[in-house]
This record gives sequence, structure tokens and C-alpha cells, in this order.
Amino acid sequence: MHVQEQVQLRNLNTLNLNAIASHYVQINQPSDVIDALAFAEQQHLNVLILSGGSNVLLPQHIQALVLHLNIQGIDVLAEDEDTITVKVGAGQVWHDFVLYSTQQQWFGLQNLALIPGLVGASPVQNIGAYGVEVGEFIESVQVYDRELKQFDSISAQDCHFAYRHSIFKDHPNRYIIVSVTFKLLKKANLKLSYGDLKQAVGDDQTAENLQNQVIHIRQSKLPDPKEYPNVGSFFKNPILTAAEFGKIAQQFPNIPHYLQANSNVKVAAGWLIDQTGWKGKQLGSVGMFHKQALVLVNYADATLADIKNTYQTVQSDVKQKFNVQLEPEPVLYSEQGLIQAHHA
Repeated sequence: MHVQEQVQLRNLNTLNLNAIASHYVQINQPSDVIDALAFAEQQHLNVLILSGGSNVLLPQHIQALVLHLNIQGIDVLAEDEDTITVKVGAGQVWHDFVLYSTQQQWFGLQNLALIPGLVGASPVQNIGAYGVEVGEFIESVQVYDRELKQFDSISAQDCHFAYRHSIFKDHPNRYIIVSVTFKLLKKANLKLSYGDLKQAVGDDQTAENLQNQVIHIRQSKLPDPKEYPNVGSFFKNPILTAAEFGKIAQQFPNIPHYLQANSNVKVAAGWLIDQTGWKGKQLGSVGMFHKQALVLVNYADATLADIKNTYQTVQSDVKQKFNVQLEPEPVLYSEQGLIQAHHA
């Protein structure tokens, strides 16, 4: 384990924010976690866990030890007639793992292709797209429990997966994810509940074509972070009660919406933002992407203050027009490396 000082994290966060960590260490194997935490305790430093950097908002100076997860490996643990169980290192690139699973004829994750980030971050907010959530295919998550000071394995049931949520969001400072165990299918069961995806797949209903169409649709709507620095969908799709949705639908009958199991209604945040005129609009060096209003882009050398100014203005405009409070997806960090609440 090698701790570095004054490390620039611009290339390690997809919004390309200028952020300098006072201390930084790459975690290549689970045992490095114990050594890194011991160092942080000795130096009286908070610990910031950095995965793929595709869902974080970082300040310009971070007085903390940044743990950058780089644990690799894909290991088959068990197999039966219908399923295969694989353990994947937290540092594996998510999209690469999805492509690999399809090559191996392991099915279930194809709808989640091209989502940025690393495998270790996938359970945290229960990443989802096109009718599939990763929690459906997770068997367990291997962690270092900072409270009990030991490695542990948390079953999917105990992860409390929900829309963009898990136990890891409830206890963000307790667990460090070192690997994720997936239970994937050996026979394809395609999820084509989203209209544009079903139309794109057409008659060629194979897992390979489904994956290709997901990639194509995402590329057509979402900017490449290397060209337009972004964190993907910036806001969560709001979930409203039937009564709240009914009030909005009376005035805006064309609002895209998805019924939920408990009679609540999920509405499209991108549509709400578009209706307020923010699609393609900039505030200084930060704006909402011209092809997808849900994606916030750093067009120049924006600071965290610039990012906050723009997204809070978008929140305010949506609240004023629809009386809906948008909640940002990315995690906001303080200069002490601690997670902060977003304030509208």
C-alpha cells in the first residue's frame, strides 16, 4: 500500500471537477482496506471511498484519505442448470463486466449496459435502466464493516434494495464494498417493458441484440463523459402519490409516467426539466444537455459552486412549475471528505 499526497482527482471523476486530495491510496486487494483505515486513524483523517467517480460531486480541496477501489477479478462460484453465480471485484468496470457476461452467455444485466462506473458502486444506489435493477441479480455483497472491524457478506435481502437505494446509502460510512456476487441466468429472459427499447429490438429478440440496442439508445441520448463531462442522469425520477400525480396530470395530461407496485406513480424528471426550458440551457459553464435534459454537463472549467448554482436553479424552476422537488442522484462531499445533504 502506497499513500500519496496532494493528488489531483480531475481524471478520476466524470464531471472533470478540479479536486485535490490531501491523501490518496489505491486499493488493489481487500487487505489494503485494513492498512488504509489504520493509516487514516493514525493521521486523524476522514475516509472518502472513491469508485469510478461517475456519481460524485467533489470540492476543490479534500482534507481526507481517498480510497480508490481497484480490486479486480471475475470468479465463478457455483453453477446449476438455470443459473451461474459469479463474484466480481469492486474495481471492475461495470460496462466491461456486462459485455463479458453476455459473451459468456450469462443473462440478466444486458439492460444495464453502458452505465458508467465500477462494479462496487452498482449496489449502492441499486443502478437501474430499462425496467431492470441490479439488485434483482445480486446474491450478496462482500464488505469491510468499519463498525464491527471485520469483513462480512451481506445477502441481497439484507441490502434492502429499493429504487436508487440500498442499505449502503443508509449507512454510507459503515461499509466498504470489496466485491459483489451475482446470480445470473443461463437462459435469456428479455425485459422489453420500455417502448423505445422494444421497438429497437424488434424481431431479433436475442440478449446480444438487446444489449446492442441499449448501448445505441444510451449513446444517442447521453453524452460521452470524455467529450462532455457529466455524471449521467443527474436527478432521480420523482415518485409521487396517486393524488399528487393526479393534480399534475390534470394540467399536463401528456406527462410520461410509470405506475408503481404500491399505487404510487414515477414520473420522468427529464420531461419536467424540459418543460421548464432547461434542455440545452446553460448557466455560465454548466448546463443541461441539449439531447437529454436530465444530464448536467460541465462545459468548461466549472467548480462545485458552479454545479450547485445550476442544479439548484433547475430544482427551483421545476418546483415552481410542477410543485415537485427533484432530488439529485450524485453524492455530494464536503472538504473534510464527508457526505453532505443536498439543499434545494
